[in-house]
Amino acid sequence: MKFPPSFLKKRGLIPGAFPFVLTVVLLARPGYGLNAANHESPAPASSQAQDAEAKSLVIVTDRLDLDFSKHVVTFIELGADRCIPCKAMQPIMKEIAAEYEGQVQVVFYDVWKNPEPARKYAIQLIPTQVFLDKSGNEISRHVGLFPKDELVAFLKKQGVQ
Repeated sequence: MKFPPSFLKKRGLIPGAFPFVLTVVLLARPGYGLNAANHESPAPASSQAQDAEAKSLVIVTDRLDLDFSKHVVTFIELGADRCIPCKAMQPIMKEIAAEYEGQVQVVFYDVWKNPEPARKYAIQLIPTQVFLDKSGNEISRHVGLFPKDELVAFLKKQGVQ
């Protein structure tokens, strides 16, 4: 999208620099990332407690020695906290972790910070979701944004109640 120089100057922007400014604004916008709760505007205490509980249910780690045996399905999200499609998956991950606590273990690996999980799971694109059974065997994988309704349908087929 191209804006006339007069439009940009009225807003204190430099013509030709708008795409860069827009990118910086979007990346720096509060509320993005798994640690977004630290940067959000204050909310009622009960809402903050629910968000903190849901966030704590998502295991954010770089450890590869997870215990899969206690859950029907382990849902591993391999992405990056600065990747736009990965950011779109984060609320879905939190909801799945909260709604299916005890049945579905939700794990997030930031493969830009530590590429070892990407190597282990042979990831080529992010976000990629890998689903494992109680034995740690891969059941399925999905690349890209996985809409919540489709994800829930998949989990139910795996025996999640």
